[in-house]
Amino acid sequence: MKMSITTKVIAICLLLITNNTFAQKLNRTEKKILKTITANNSDAIEFLKKIVNINSGTMNHKGVKKVGDVFGKAFEDIGFKTSWYDLSAVNRAGHLFAETNGNKGKKVLLIGHLDTVFEADSPFQEFKMINDSVAHAPGGNDMKGGNVIMLYALKALADNGLLKNAQVIVAYIGDEESTGKPLTISRKDLIEAAKRSDIALGFEASSGLNEATIARRGASGWKVEVTGKRAHSSDIFSDEVGAGAIFELSRIINEFYNDVRGEEYLSFNPGVILGGTFTDFDAAFSKGNAFGKSNVVAQTAVVDGGLRFISEAQKEKAREKMRAIVANNLPLTSAKISFIDSYPAMGPTKGNEALLEVLSQVSVDLGYGKVIAYDPSKRGAADVSFVAAYTDCLDGLGTMGNGGHTPQETVNLNTIEALTQRAAILIYRLINQE
Repeated sequence: MKMSITTKVIAICLLLITNNTFAQKLNRTEKKILKTITANNSDAIEFLKKIVNINSGTMNHKGVKKVGDVFGKAFEDIGFKTSWYDLSAVNRAGHLFAETNGNKGKKVLLIGHLDTVFEADSPFQEFKMINDSVAHAPGGNDMKGGNVIMLYALKALADNGLLKNAQVIVAYIGDEESTGKPLTISRKDLIEAAKRSDIALGFEASSGLNEATIARRGASGWKVEVTGKRAHSSDIFSDEVGAGAIFELSRIINEFYNDVRGEEYLSFNPGVILGGTFTDFDAAFSKGNAFGKSNVVAQTAVVDGGLRFISEAQKEKAREKMRAIVANNLPLTSAKISFIDSYPAMGPTKGNEALLEVLSQVSVDLGYGKVIAYDPSKRGAADVSFVAAYTDCLDGLGTMGNGGHTPQETVNLNTIEALTQRAAILIYRLINQE
């Protein structure tokens, strides 16, 4: 039976209250880690409130940097060396990296992001409790909560002297929600960190203690631009005027829906559309203006959208179908389609499956039961995909909540302690694994 998020949260809370047997499956050091996290849990929640209340929409560069500074200071306090990588060259704020050095066990890369979808002009800006366990929080679940779990899991290890001679790299990306282009610049530092690592753990929002992500779909942007012949509307469909830009764009989108849709894991979405006599689309902020009249045949139209895929082959097949549709124009119209890569796909490799087994054993030892792979069709793109070619990967280790990317986004505070404990034990075992 498939449980709702609310049912999962209740089940987790019952486990936290009633399970007294898990300690028998942990060694003395691991029990100390759990106690440290419990002692720090109230501070972790206060830290989350603090950073949620700092707006860090992707294009609010000062806000992204401010959140990075707060995390940077916290990591320096537990012995990490921090670096800020400026990305003004691609019109983004930058990335925060924190690192410890060593050769013990697996070299681990932890991935989060500082930015949110809520820009400085969003009406959704403030952390507010709904009840005693759930809060409305812009970016609290996606993914400032995951960032906090990373920090406090590592703090528990550092406080117990368990990071000595271990290489742990923390990468907080500043433009996950809208990547700076070209990717060769905006993801260069993340990829270089992956090349020095054995394992990458992503802390995007969790679907529950019993699920984790070993495969994620990739993401690509697409844009269709159409031109028609401007004329009086009484002459539309004539040999001299043709169909106009809006009819042509409507045809294209309709054929995308009917002829490209249908493959498992493939989806595409037209996110914004403009049409009229004149259009002005600002791609950086995904908004624009259009002017037209009902008695004038539209001269221009544009649609901007996204494409999700499980493999490069699936992406290219869909693109070819879309190109063919765009080329089959209505009378006296022309159209062109362009694509831009954002995120590669992360396939379900044997290495990822083995890493899932390690997490599952941690979960069993903590008393939460086995962890299974989450359906990739239910996950969006994430930065872990950029490193999948270089390391084994696992994602979905962050907070639990609902309504991501909407003004109803929530984060469940009662699950943070358990998720932090699970993350800390996982990292501890990996950095001690031969």
